[in-house]
Amino acid sequence: MQLIGMLDSPYVRRVAISLQLLGLRFEHQSISVFRTYEQFRQINPVVKAPSLVCDDGTVLMDSTLIIDYAEALAAPRRSLMPAGVAARQQELRVIGLALAAIDKGVQIVYERMVRPPEKLHEPWMARVSSQMLAALDLLEAELKARPLAADSEAMGQAGVTVAVGWNFLLEMVSDVIPAASYPALQEYSHRAESLKEFKAAPFGDSTYRHAD
Repeated sequence: MQLIGMLDSPYVRRVAISLQLLGLRFEHQSISVFRTYEQFRQINPVVKAPSLVCDDGTVLMDSTLIIDYAEALAAPRRSLMPAGVAARQQELRVIGLALAAIDKGVQIVYERMVRPPEKLHEPWMARVSSQMLAALDLLEAELKARPLAADSEAMGQAGVTVAVGWNFLLEMVSDVIPAASYPALQEYSHRAESLKEFKAAPFGDSTYRHAD
């Protein structure tokens, strides 16, 4: 399998870390949807990161769908999702909150990247920022009430998405986030980033390499 996309994308990084935790081998091509658009288009005409080129050549898109496919490949040996209904409901709630925060952060980044400063619509930016902070407020409460596992053997998909998302937001939109208001998120992300799976796929423009 080949994972296509840059690790400065929380969606690409989420997949890279999940594949490792699931024990699945893959290659990574750090290709940008902006700087190397044409090269990306040759692999996937939709130019959507992440893209996963399966062993039979099929191209999958969307981090959640790629991870779902990876879960099927890894089953029954390992899963990042709990089997019980109540536990899965809670896991999905936390994942949804983390993805909501990420999505709103990405919207802020894109507004700043592709739109001239004089064209920014401040009411829209304020709305998106408030949605992102609302998701972070709820995530902080969730982590305080029900701490997540932060080791490679026990970490679930909620943990991966929370840690990757928080790191991305601090890297890209820290001016919008009162970080001191989120001590649980900060502490959890710090612990997760020390894991070998996170270190092997660091935020930025580097390429993931297998430890061996």
